[in-house]
Amino acid sequence: MTGVPALNPRRACVIGAGFGGLALAIRLQASGVETVLVEAREKVGGRAYAWQREGFTFDAGPTLITDPAALSGLWSLSGHDMADDISLTPTAPFWRLNWPDGTQFDLTGDEASLTREVAKAAPGDLGGLDDFLRYSAGALAEGYRRLGNVPFPDLATAAKALPALLRQQTWRSLWSITAAQVKDEHLRQALTFQALLIGANPQTASAIQALAVKLEQDTGVWWPNGGAGQLAEAMARHFARLGGTVRLHDPVVHVHTLGNRATEVETQSGWKERFDAVASNADIMHTYRELLAGTQRGAEMARSLARKRYSPGMFLVHFGLEGSWPGIPHHMALFGPRYTGLLDDVFEHGVLPQDHLILLDHPTVTDPSMAPPGKSTFRAMIPVAHLGKLPIDWDTVGPMLEKRVIDEVGRRLIPDIHDRIVTKFHYAPRDFALDFNAYLGSAFSLEPVLSQTAWLRPRNRDTKIANFYLVGAGAHPGAGVPAVLGSAHATAKLMLEDLK
Repeated sequence: MTGVPALNPRRACVIGAGFGGLALAIRLQASGVETVLVEAREKVGGRAYAWQREGFTFDAGPTLITDPAALSGLWSLSGHDMADDISLTPTAPFWRLNWPDGTQFDLTGDEASLTREVAKAAPGDLGGLDDFLRYSAGALAEGYRRLGNVPFPDLATAAKALPALLRQQTWRSLWSITAAQVKDEHLRQALTFQALLIGANPQTASAIQALAVKLEQDTGVWWPNGGAGQLAEAMARHFARLGGTVRLHDPVVHVHTLGNRATEVETQSGWKERFDAVASNADIMHTYRELLAGTQRGAEMARSLARKRYSPGMFLVHFGLEGSWPGIPHHMALFGPRYTGLLDDVFEHGVLPQDHLILLDHPTVTDPSMAPPGKSTFRAMIPVAHLGKLPIDWDTVGPMLEKRVIDEVGRRLIPDIHDRIVTKFHYAPRDFALDFNAYLGSAFSLEPVLSQTAWLRPRNRDTKIANFYLVGAGAHPGAGVPAVLGSAHATAKLMLEDLK
């Protein structure tokens, strides 16, 4: 007598091994879904890429992690410990903020310390700061804790979330809600610039983005030892430990469909396999315009996406210096003489400004392994308009802008900076477009304006192709490590329900 044959396990393919794709693949594999993760480049990480030059490690990915529990949860799903693969180190202060007029203060997780800092720079706004922190706490509770990893597959689900979002006045902009509570220009900038880290303009982003300040206070700001690239490698090791398969250096060229279902994934090498479900962590325009080329849904979505607003690009300058700089913290924001005008130039007018807001990372002050002994690694990052608004020749402009950025860091912090440079290079929007298929060279995919938020953002499950899913910055809830991990959580929930 023969026994009943075992059911074949469900199989899923995840395209793109950025943080969103890695997190989704881990969740699926940990739940018993046989998962293949396909990555175009020679190593995992997506935009969390790292270069090794002359003994320096230059990390392209996010230099800060908030809500580390969202990461460690990927290991605890299967009873493992994240510390077996990667460790995180807290950074303090969270940010040191510096203005050309000499104003400077630190953002920290200690409210008493923060109050002292604000009392020195803007004593008349202490009450307004309390009001802002209360608002930020409410935004965090509703926008992140309750809705950050919840999918919005239909209008009914979105309608249930609407009352809470209305209570938070999410129709107002982040700048509007902040300016109503604090009057000092420095403090307004200090409480809103974090929106740039998800590709948002503080003047047009929903006020719900105020949650970033409280999220940092509640969960801290952390550095993955070895850099974001090492964190991606740790996630890949854990995925493999669970039995998952990673295909590297083999770009997906087509997702085949039959009727309203995705059936096969095909790569550049000629590899082709059938799957029960397919999810894309690739650039959202690339996903529909190229990977689903030849399908009605691909063409329809590509036309729709072309009409949307996209986040700006980022211009990154990586440089290694002789010497150690214990007085320069891990994260600094060097504000320029303008703020709202600068944002208008970048987000609206497509102008390359003469002045800049520089987000400066100095990882060796936390993790000396990022540079040879006695040397330091830095990254300066400035927002610039995407290629659709600023179609300039970056091969020509890049070296000039690189020098201008390094000059300003030297003027503000390291007077003999040019004499100390061991190695340097820059990375422009054109590089994002070439390396990551990033539409218009955008660093953060769709701009998180109110009309492209939550229900109005591309869904985690496609509305026409029943077993095709999205994860990452282009999907709900958006860009930034916590949001991308939330996206993976939401997408995994849908996929696991559907695969039953």
